Amino acid sequence: MRREVASILWRRLDRPGHEAAWLFSTDSQWRLAGTSVFGHDGSPCRLDYSIVCDRQWRTREAVVSGWLGSTPIEKRIRVEDAWLVGGVSCPAVAGCIDVDLNFSPVTNLLPIRRLNLAVGQSAPVRAAWLRFPSFKLELLEQVYHHIGEHTYRYESAGGSFVATLEVDDAGFVTEYPGFFTAEQAR
Repeated sequence: MRREVASILWRRLDRPGHEAAWLFSTDSQWRLAGTSVFGHDGSPCRLDYSIVCDRQWRTREAVVSGWLGSTPIEKRIRVEDAWLVGGVSCPAVAGCIDVDLNFSPVTNLLPIRRLNLAVGQSAPVRAAWLRFPSFKLELLEQVYHHIGEHTYRYESAGGSFVATLEVDDAGFVTEYPGFFTAEQAR
């Protein structure tokens, strides 16, 4: 049985585009599904995604499909004893818990929900980062600092990237300065 938890519509700030996402749960899993439509280097891009997490918010599967210009995109990621991309082991991300889709703010929700940090707490995260536009899976070290009721300081790449993220009660980012803003949320 599906139970809707939340949905959101973002507008991109760094290029033309929008994204819509839906978070829901089943008896044993959390699921995120969405579509991102945007321009990249003069080409239109459409990426659909589906992410499955267990009840503890650990990524079990992610699928990204669509197209960039005239190039079809199809990436299937599974997490068993190892991270598998298209059935091939990806040792570079061994030990990661969260998938991070480089083209979307949706996956910030995963460590925010999983860590459930109290205000004033921080935690490191090792994410399996699906880079755009190469669609290669790489390790990305991150730190989440819960600095206010709905505010997180996000750091990655050893602190060379820092952003203050505003989130809603579901954990969706509502403001990602310079990149995304929520237009509608439920």
